[in-house]
Amino acid sequence: MNTVPGRRIRVLAATTATAGLVLVAGCTSSDSGGSGGRTAAGGVELVKAGQLTTCTHLPYPPFQSEIDGKVQGFDVSLVDLVAEDLGVKQQIVDTPFENFKTGAFLNSGQCDLAAAGMTITEERKKNVDFSDPYFDATQAVLAARGSGVRSLADVKAKGVKLGAQAQTTGEDYAKSKGFDPVSFESSDAVLNGLRTGQVKAVIIDYPVVQGWLKDKANAAAFEVVDNLNTGEQYGFTVKKGNTKLLAAVNKAIEDAKADGTYKKLYEKWIGPYDASAASPSAS
Repeated sequence: MNTVPGRRIRVLAATTATAGLVLVAGCTSSDSGGSGGRTAAGGVELVKAGQLTTCTHLPYPPFQSEIDGKVQGFDVSLVDLVAEDLGVKQQIVDTPFENFKTGAFLNSGQCDLAAAGMTITEERKKNVDFSDPYFDATQAVLAARGSGVRSLADVKAKGVKLGAQAQTTGEDYAKSKGFDPVSFESSDAVLNGLRTGQVKAVIIDYPVVQGWLKDKANAAAFEVVDNLNTGEQYGFTVKKGNTKLLAAVNKAIEDAKADGTYKKLYEKWIGPYDASAASPSAS
């Protein structure tokens, strides 16, 4: 993902602070730590007392985005479950996407966990430890209705300008198929590029498209012309060797699938429930 040099990191917290830096984050958990120490339930060590600090990159609806002044979404809700189990609150920090690939903010102690709709890959595993997969993802090709584009093959055959989010598996996939896509910094920028005619088709994670097409105006003007099953699965990440936090994350995911919470959150944020997403195969 393209980043702006010197981009300021935003802390999205549950309290009001300096304007422009701190916003309200979606949090359902309560701080029951009481001791003021950095050790949470289960002996999990946190970078800041009383909170689970989560790195993300905004916006990436329906997984995380600012809605009514709060950061909300599927990822946010799942990580809230982890925070609740630990007896703390979740605080969200907006950071450049490349840090998720390198684990920079985890390794430097600025965040406990990263949640950004991030695909589990062998290359990324070299730098971070991934949770169990919590979501099966596919890529979608989106184009304007009436464009004549009916597939990714059509995009190439017709010489249509293709867009993708920089530093993502979608962009990697496009390049592997011989495309030189126009790179955009965020998923919102990709879709805006399509809407404004900067590109005529985009390749982007299908869950993002699902949420975007819920808007009737978008659905009337644009359509999914191809679904690409790339075998991708999303996972949360922690600093390498942080076994206790990783176990807590995996337990929260497992419990949510067992008690129906995962299904409810899926239907709220993603759309009609796909049972295969609840029991993804090992990545």
